[in-house]
Amino acid sequence: MENTSNFIKTIIEEDLKTGKHKEIVTRFPPEPNGFLHIGHARAIITDFESALPYGGYTNLRYDDTNPEKEDDIYVKAILADIRWLGYEPKNVFYASNYFEEMYERAVLLIKKGLAYVDHSTAEEIAKDRGNLQNPGKPSKYRDRSVDENLRLFEDMRLGKFKEGECVLRAKIDMTSPNMNMRDPVLYRISFAEHHNTGTKWCIYPMYDYAHPLEDAIEGITHSLCSLEFEDHRPLYDWVVRETEMPKIPRQIEFGRLSIENTVMSKRFLRALVEEGKVTGWDDPRMPTLSGMRRRGYTPEAIRKFVLSTGLSKVNSTVGTDMLEAAVRDDLQEHAGRVMAVIRPLKVTITNYKEGKLEYFEVPYHPEKPELGSRKVPFGRHLYIEADDFIEVKPNNKYKRLSLGDEVRLFHAYFIKANEVKKDENGNIIEVLATYDLETRSGSGFDARKPNGTIHYVEATQGAKATINFFGPMIIGDDSMDLMSRFNENSWTVLYGYVEAALKDAKAHSKFQFMRQGYFNTDPSTKDAHLVFNEIVPLKSSYK
Repeated sequence: MENTSNFIKTIIEEDLKTGKHKEIVTRFPPEPNGFLHIGHARAIITDFESALPYGGYTNLRYDDTNPEKEDDIYVKAILADIRWLGYEPKNVFYASNYFEEMYERAVLLIKKGLAYVDHSTAEEIAKDRGNLQNPGKPSKYRDRSVDENLRLFEDMRLGKFKEGECVLRAKIDMTSPNMNMRDPVLYRISFAEHHNTGTKWCIYPMYDYAHPLEDAIEGITHSLCSLEFEDHRPLYDWVVRETEMPKIPRQIEFGRLSIENTVMSKRFLRALVEEGKVTGWDDPRMPTLSGMRRRGYTPEAIRKFVLSTGLSKVNSTVGTDMLEAAVRDDLQEHAGRVMAVIRPLKVTITNYKEGKLEYFEVPYHPEKPELGSRKVPFGRHLYIEADDFIEVKPNNKYKRLSLGDEVRLFHAYFIKANEVKKDENGNIIEVLATYDLETRSGSGFDARKPNGTIHYVEATQGAKATINFFGPMIIGDDSMDLMSRFNENSWTVLYGYVEAALKDAKAHSKFQFMRQGYFNTDPSTKDAHLVFNEIVPLKSSYK
């Protein structure tokens, strides 16, 4: 992928060299029963980046063979996520559009004596398949005649049987050491309405039967999938071979990528949504691509992260810090630096005229002049971080504001704290300070050193903001039930102020809040109601 080498590229290059393929075609085949998550990002990137360097292409194919859980909302979200990641599929296909051919191929299997209708219950089928230590036992319906099976399968299609009353099974080998080859179910009955075909069909192909046919129909050359499908490959090849498909795809498995303390189970994520544990699939705590987008992760950072993990035949797990580092590196280059006060403490500059304001021209990025600049106001009334003030300086390592000490305000002046005001409970509610006109930023003043440099927001021009912080969504150990591991305290809301330049911040605008971290303007931002999500903290937090 990109300029990196891996075992999949080695296979592809050999196939091109030998002339086995003249064009490389891959596919991303999601089931439209949920939103995509970071695990899917690896599959998307692997599929597209395996074809692009060779002038090939990738299809998006919705593997919509399970009508009970599929919905158009997922169909639209999946394509949006792929495009957000920076990829455009050459074709958008639906497995359901192949239902007629799949049915005809199943009829062919019956005629060849390789499939039969089984009226056993699901429990009986599971029991008769045996286990890894014991071979399976043939179903009592296994030796039905071809004519009887053809008639029964047609009756299944016509809706003459109830759900669960019978299935179509492949006739392969009930003694195979590979459980997937022990007469797997090919078709089941379901009267659920399908999002694409409506009520036209009441029988639906199982994944292990449908997927190889979909690949073969589309002329996929390399069917890339995660490692758990390795044991399914003999069945994949059997289906393609015995249904006599003219084009033969090759299944290649690669290891899954897991992230510490991140659950990538669509079933669990769906449960969080349905039970109201999160605000939706795009909740900023969710590992879904839509959630990560809302939080502020960039597609460039996700691609860099996935590509940097490499590709191998074994599953791997990395720490969240690796993903955060990729995000931080990207934002370091592109996010403008601004000032925001998250836990405000009022400061009054007693020797500055009431109502007067002056402005400092400040670039958004010291190394990126193309990002422009803005005017930062300074006046009598300011907000600083509450953590940036203490009455009595504890030691010489303390480099913030305290009574009798001076600090520099970024892009402004030195100020000196002289007095505090407190409420009835003894909490500091205001700092009274003075400024030194000679210390104006850019003046070159160096007669004395301040006790550190802090940021501020001018109170009359600053904008109120809701600022969201996110902790781990899942805590506890693997021995606990997943739902009980949900961290109810994983979303913290604070109310602060941002500098005036952010009053018109658009959704998904990204900023570095100086000395705080990187933040994304939430899509709920509207008019004067500003909402920001912490994306990642700065690499080194201020001490």
